[in-house]
Amino acid sequence: MNAGVIDRSTEDRNSRKSSAAKAWLKAIELTSRIETEPHRLFADVVEDWAKRQPQRPALISPRESFTYERLAGRISQYARWARGQGIAHRNTVCLIMPTTPDYVACWLGISKIGAAVALINTRLVGQSLAHCINVAGADHVILAADYLDMFETARPHLARAPKVWTLGAGTDGAALDAALDAMPADPLSSAERDEVRIDNRALLIYTSGTTGLPKAANISHRRILNWGGWFAGLTDVSVDDRLYNCLPVYHSVGGIVAPCSMLSAGGSVVLAEKFSATSFWTDILRFDCTLFQYIGELCRYLLKAPICEAETRHRLRLAIGNGLRGDIWEAFATRFAIPQILEFYAATEGNFSLFNVEGKVGAIGRIPPLLAHRFPAAIVKIDAESGDPVRGQDGLCIACPRGEAGEAIGRIGTADQGGGRFEGYTDAAASEKKILRDVFTIGDAWFRTGDLMLLDEQGYFHFVDRVGDTFRWKGENVATSEVNDAIRDCPGVLDASTYGVSVPGADGRAGMAAIAPGDGFDLRTFSDHLARRLPLYALPVFVRFCRALDATETFKQKKQQLIREGFDPAIVRDPLFVKDPASGDYRAIDSAIYACIVEGAIRL
Repeated sequence: MNAGVIDRSTEDRNSRKSSAAKAWLKAIELTSRIETEPHRLFADVVEDWAKRQPQRPALISPRESFTYERLAGRISQYARWARGQGIAHRNTVCLIMPTTPDYVACWLGISKIGAAVALINTRLVGQSLAHCINVAGADHVILAADYLDMFETARPHLARAPKVWTLGAGTDGAALDAALDAMPADPLSSAERDEVRIDNRALLIYTSGTTGLPKAANISHRRILNWGGWFAGLTDVSVDDRLYNCLPVYHSVGGIVAPCSMLSAGGSVVLAEKFSATSFWTDILRFDCTLFQYIGELCRYLLKAPICEAETRHRLRLAIGNGLRGDIWEAFATRFAIPQILEFYAATEGNFSLFNVEGKVGAIGRIPPLLAHRFPAAIVKIDAESGDPVRGQDGLCIACPRGEAGEAIGRIGTADQGGGRFEGYTDAAASEKKILRDVFTIGDAWFRTGDLMLLDEQGYFHFVDRVGDTFRWKGENVATSEVNDAIRDCPGVLDASTYGVSVPGADGRAGMAAIAPGDGFDLRTFSDHLARRLPLYALPVFVRFCRALDATETFKQKKQQLIREGFDPAIVRDPLFVKDPASGDYRAIDSAIYACIVEGAIRL
């Protein structure tokens, strides 16, 4: 290369490295004061900004908007109301409200005086809803008028009768609106604050319940401050930024990470009540957003939506989220003219996070060398069938070499001890199940993520699958996520869910795909498409046609019912097909074919 010719690719890499280093340093700076000020809570961060920029928008929604002054005042009103009701340390309040600025003010205010707030999924009913209230040990429930009927379905199943407070027009019982409005909105005095510290529990946030009833994860004030500071630093947020958030506010990303990252830096958050592919880009323009929070399935839905004129007329500088797979990454960024994508990995109850600040396509992030001693993470070998760690002759776990998939784990401890905190669940037994002991030395303890990952040669982590979703067939490990990506790319497939099912007399589990076919779907085209994309052992042995697939509100698939039903036509009323081992074509399963499979007359 001539000396006068600039190597653009090298220049771009160096620029990305420089920007990434600055982002990491800013995040460290924003979180460095947390431990030195143990009584400073996130509500105090909001109050500080309210003094500096009282009239700047903080939380924006179609229903209402709060300036920083209004948000700080509303937090104080909730705090004073809670104190007046005797709500304090060791009390829990369940929150069942729609996505509005008042939702954020509510949990910030009540947690400020030492109580914990349980963020309840507004889609739950009956026993599932009662379960979440029961495991919280709730003394009080704050209930929006929209959800009165929903709450009544749970009442017969409640272990205790919490005090119910209602918000909104037309409510009965203990109405909260007037009581809140009567409270002073000025900052709380030191006498009103009590001794609330950053290690006190602030929230209960529930796991999604994809494989059973949700667990309530303990979230401390420290954790909230760390989430806000890390994400504010890594996204380089300023007071001029505005983030679009259409994720549920009762989950950690939509309810804590998204608003707290922006409020940490004095920016603004747009709270949309739900995701809509048809109105997404209109909203981005309407609210003049510069960032948006995504999850991977949201990106897929946007890519499948018809092209609209608004999708490239925005001022977006960054999309931040998790679950954006490598197969659609570049297509997503190119079509929607998004300059930067910041993919990250985190779990509500997890003790380490990964951030792909450099924007490496398909990676979920890495831990930079300057932080490796504070947040040690590893990948250990896992038995694909049992899901248990593989141990050597010394009884210790075996680390995976680079390029090999295993379960990601994070050392439990504190940053100065070389580890991350695991705050656990309300259920001590459930907490213990997430801890892996005697991993690399006798007596050490590591948090089990339940996620299969691999580490590449450059030190980036890549998500592979969930432990338990990956199964073994024909002597090979099959990652359901890889198969599912290939299926969803097939013409005419609206949605798909891939899992392993047991076959009598066969080792391992055979792959099965439940798909929602749309217009233009053809089974032969489907078979040919997968043959070009997947190795022979990964091709689905069974296919089930469904009208729709059940998923959580964050698009996590619910597979357990599908797995239990398997491929028995006496149980499954949907059309079923099996891949003919001779021709490679899919043929319909009836009772006779099913009997041949079970008896071994058809060898799969």
